[in-house]
Amino acid sequence: MDTATKQTAQEEMTERIANLIAAQNDQFRKTWGADFTVPGRIVMTRGVADLGYAEQAQIMQAVQGFSDFSEDNDPYGEHDFGVFSIQSQGKPLKLYWKIDLYGPDYQHGSETRHDPSETRRVLTVLFPSEY
Repeated sequence: MDTATKQTAQEEMTERIANLIAAQNDQFRKTWGADFTVPGRIVMTRGVADLGYAEQAQIMQAVQGFSDFSEDNDPYGEHDFGVFSIQSQGKPLKLYWKIDLYGPDYQHGSETRHDPSETRRVLTVLFPSEY
């Protein structure tokens, strides 16, 4: 196998893994962690947790319905980050969500990020100033 063929095969494998991770991240995010085939946790920073019920409901809907992925916010194609806004006291409030992939013990990054039996997701909702 020549170098160009090896590189193409590696690129194809990388893209397949990214697509698999993206599908799992989407499933986790869209179900707000309720699909146990893609295990993980949803957390928010203290500032986000202190928002009211109406804001919390908007956050959940916005994160679950997020589909505005682009080269800017998703350069690796894994659907692991998003920027969105909600309304709070009649004003727009900008927030981020991000997904990190850990091993089953939540202590270290997952070595097999595409394998849901070996990977746990942590979706964090935060303010831009907390990133």
